[in-house]
Amino acid sequence: MKHILVLLAAAAVMPDLTQLKQMSARFAPAKLKHDESSLSAGDRRALPKLLEAAGILNYVFMDQLWSGNRALYEKLRQDTSPLGKERQHYYWLNKGPWSDLDGHAAFLPGVPERKPPGANFYPEDMTREEFEAWTKSLPVAEREQAEGFFTVIRRNANRQLTMTPYSQAYAADLGKAARLLREAAALTENASLKKFLTLRADAFLANDYYASDLAWMDLDAPIDITIGPYETYNDELFGYKAAFEAYVTIRDDQESGRLADFASRLQEVENNLPIDARYRNPKLGAAAPIRVVNEVMAAGDGAHGVRTAAFNLPNDERVVHEKGSKRVMLKNIQEAKFQSALIPIAARVLPKAAREDLSFDYFFMHILAHELSHGIGPHQIEVGGRATTPRQEMKDLYSAIEEAKADVTGLFMMQYLFDHGLAHPPAAEHELYTTFLASAFRSLRFGLTDAHGKGMAVQFNYLSDKGAFVANPDGTFAVDFGKVKGAVRDLAHDLLTLEAQGDYAGAKKMLDTLGVVRPAMQRAIDGLKSLPTDIDPVNE
Repeated sequence: MKHILVLLAAAAVMPDLTQLKQMSARFAPAKLKHDESSLSAGDRRALPKLLEAAGILNYVFMDQLWSGNRALYEKLRQDTSPLGKERQHYYWLNKGPWSDLDGHAAFLPGVPERKPPGANFYPEDMTREEFEAWTKSLPVAEREQAEGFFTVIRRNANRQLTMTPYSQAYAADLGKAARLLREAAALTENASLKKFLTLRADAFLANDYYASDLAWMDLDAPIDITIGPYETYNDELFGYKAAFEAYVTIRDDQESGRLADFASRLQEVENNLPIDARYRNPKLGAAAPIRVVNEVMAAGDGAHGVRTAAFNLPNDERVVHEKGSKRVMLKNIQEAKFQSALIPIAARVLPKAAREDLSFDYFFMHILAHELSHGIGPHQIEVGGRATTPRQEMKDLYSAIEEAKADVTGLFMMQYLFDHGLAHPPAAEHELYTTFLASAFRSLRFGLTDAHGKGMAVQFNYLSDKGAFVANPDGTFAVDFGKVKGAVRDLAHDLLTLEAQGDYAGAKKMLDTLGVVRPAMQRAIDGLKSLPTDIDPVNE
């Protein structure tokens, strides 16, 4: 990968056809299977409407990423040369002219060398200090909107900052998507799906997502759809602004039922988190549904660069407090990642004897525990007498800290359940930690500009410093099972406490010192260059 990074760093030189093919090859085509046999006649008619609505959000997301995105993509589509077609293909993989796997460096001429930190949520020439000074001058209600999920910040004719709700900024596309959602709602016989689609269509036009988020939490249908503005990873200035995405999936009832026991134990895990008791939540939201699904289509923020394997939503703290959050596991995506990336990675980074402990079940279960862990720990906090949240206090650092917290707290959760009598085979701990170690390199290959990659670097280095991960002379890595449980507990304590205290300075120190690629780690990553980094889903 290093030769591509060097190439992209040179502003005057862009990758040629061969190099672009090498970059695209990091995403292995993966056939995704899904079964529509459980769908009613009405749902079968509704599904194409939902897929069309999801497709519209690809373009809304592209507008959110960069102001010139859509026009450049249309220009690329007119170039039918081999280079033009490859540029278009890699552009679509990234939903823009910057390579997600290469630190958001440009792979096309005539665009900024790197993705703007604030994407297109803010004016490109706006500074953090200007925004913060402006918001402090606003009345409380307006400040909350300016810092909220669903507004874009622009300049008026006098070059003063102003805000525009998403419903106005993306009115044409959201209007089309809303119409399609209503048409799908009229076709389905499922009452909960009908309710969610109708309320989400209303939300697209009114810019108020609260009621439809509550309806999404109650969604109980064979077609399980997530569609709207959710994650804030692309706002690297503050982590405030939500990007549009969609996942159209079909529920796997058998697998969902098998995992229901996890949700029932969340409060018990919360009550035993390794932090000061005053930071624990004595009453989690009432609902914590787990849905195992198979993806039919993803779009927008859910379909660029490294593909999402699971998610925990919504992010609105009001909904989380009232109803909890829903964990959605994309099983066919996880299976594809395990086969295409993790098995080959393990063959290079694990000692031969340890490879026998590589387990899809524990890859899958830790991803579930990760998503569950987003819903536990500090959410509503107090800093300096103010009611606030970790997201608001940590701003641009929050995503990486939260991803690391979810990972390591997920390990803590699994270990807690092992220790308290869940039926697991004797090899369970070895399979869990060995699979996590191999998967660490999968995440590290996403790069340090990715929240998951940065968060994994923090974990890997912390656990290595504690002696839990050991570098062998032959370049492989092993787990020290006598040290890993204590090290995981210590790291969970440190990350959860940073969030509980809204400690921006402490988070920055941790990311600056541990969120780095050390020499042994770099050598291992360099040895994986010929392997796919992630997948390019192809639906059967």
